[in-house]
Amino acid sequence: MINSLFVLNKQGKIIIEKHWRGIISRQIVDVFNDECTKFMNSLPGSMEESGGFSIKEPFFTRDDVPPVLETNKYWLLNVLRDDLTWLCPVEREVDPMLVFEFIHRIIDILTDYLGDVSESSIRENFVTVYQLLEEMLDYGYPLTTEPNALKEIIMPPTIINKMMTTVGAAAGVAPKFPQSMSDIPWRKAGVKYTQNEIYFDIIEEIDATIAANGAVVSCEAHGNIQANCKLSGMPDISLNFVNAKVIDDVSLHPCVRYRKWDSEKILSFVPPDGQFKLMSYRASLSPYQAMPLQVKPQIMPTKNGGRFDISIQPRSTDGKPIEKVVLILPVPKSTTSVNATCNIGQYMYDPVNKSIRWEVGKLTQRDRSPVLSGTFSTSETNPELGMSIGLEFQISMYSISGLKVDSLRLFRESYKPYKGVRSMTKAGKINIRT
Repeated sequence: MINSLFVLNKQGKIIIEKHWRGIISRQIVDVFNDECTKFMNSLPGSMEESGGFSIKEPFFTRDDVPPVLETNKYWLLNVLRDDLTWLCPVEREVDPMLVFEFIHRIIDILTDYLGDVSESSIRENFVTVYQLLEEMLDYGYPLTTEPNALKEIIMPPTIINKMMTTVGAAAGVAPKFPQSMSDIPWRKAGVKYTQNEIYFDIIEEIDATIAANGAVVSCEAHGNIQANCKLSGMPDISLNFVNAKVIDDVSLHPCVRYRKWDSEKILSFVPPDGQFKLMSYRASLSPYQAMPLQVKPQIMPTKNGGRFDISIQPRSTDGKPIEKVVLILPVPKSTTSVNATCNIGQYMYDPVNKSIRWEVGKLTQRDRSPVLSGTFSTSETNPELGMSIGLEFQISMYSISGLKVDSLRLFRESYKPYKGVRSMTKAGKINIRT
C-alpha cells in the first residue's frame, strides 16, 4: 500500500508529486533532506569529521543513503536512479520490497513512454506522467502495470498525441479504453502480424572486485532476457536452454508459469505483445571464466606525486572481440597535473573529477597488450594512493555465464515463427584494487 510519491531532483526539490490515500504535506521532503544530511555527516570522512566533501556536492548523487529512513511518523522509502530520487513516505508497516519494485516498475514504464526519464522529460510530459500514475495504482494498490495494457489506455507522447491530449483534457474527454480485451491481463486479443517473429536478447553484466595481485575477490554476472514479441493470436511458448543450471536467483515476468520453471527449468508462457523483460537472474562465475580482461596496475608513490604503469591483457572470449574498452584511473584529490602516454587508444585527464579516462577501443587476443604509463604531481607530499580502477567493455554475441537458448516450441497457433537470439556481455561494477 503506497500513500504518496515525490520525485526529487539532485538539489532535493520536488519535480512532481502524486497522492493516492490522502495528501501528505510537502514538509516531509524537508524532513527527508534533513535525514539524508544527518546520515551523510555521520559517515567516516564526512564534512563534520574531516571537512571532506564540498558543500556544493549534492548528496543525492551518492549511493550511501540507506533505502529506508525512519522518522517519528513515517518510514521514508527512497530509490535513487538516474540522478532522480523517488520518495515514498509510508505510515504503517508495508513490505518495502513491494514499494521498491513498484517504483522501479514506474521508472521502467516512464522510460518506455518517454525514452529518457529526467527532470526535463518529466516536466515536458506532466499530463502523460500523471495519467500513468493514476492508472498504475488504485487507492495505493498496484492496478495496471503492464506496458501493453497501459498503451491501450494512454497514448505515448508523440507530437500529435500531445495535442490531442491537451485538447481532450480541456474538453473533459476521457482517455480511450482498450478495444480488444482478453482473459490475460498482459496481452490483448486480436493481435495480427504479417510476419510472425520473436526476438530474445541475453544481456549479462559482470560485477567484480579484483585484488592488486590479480586474484578475483568476488565475481558474478547479473543477466536479463529482453524479448520483443511480434506474434499473432494467443501463442503459448515453451523456451528451453542448453545449460539452465547456471541460472540462480531468478525473477520472472508474470506471464511465466513458475511451477514449470521450478520443476523442469523450462520457460513456459503466453508472451505480451511487443517488448518486455522476460527474466532477470544471477550467475556465479568461477575465477577462470570471470574476467575477459586482465588488468595489471603498478602505482608507485614519489615525493610529490606518483608514477603509474597499467597494462591490459585480453583473454579468450570464443573469438569474439572485446569492444568499447575504457579504463578509469582515479588520482589523488590534490593532483595538479598529469603527464602520460599510451601505445593504443587515447587518454584524457579530467581535472574536475581527478581521474584519467583511457579509451582503448577494440581488442582481440591477437592484439598487443595496451599500456598506459605516466606520472602525476600533487600539491601535498606523500599522497595516499589507495585507488580503485574502474573498467568498461562489452562483447557482442557472447554470454559470460554460457547461457544459450536450445529450442523454442509454439502451441495454440498453427504458424511457425522466426526466432532470433542475441547475447551480450558488458562490464557492470568492476573495481580493480591497486
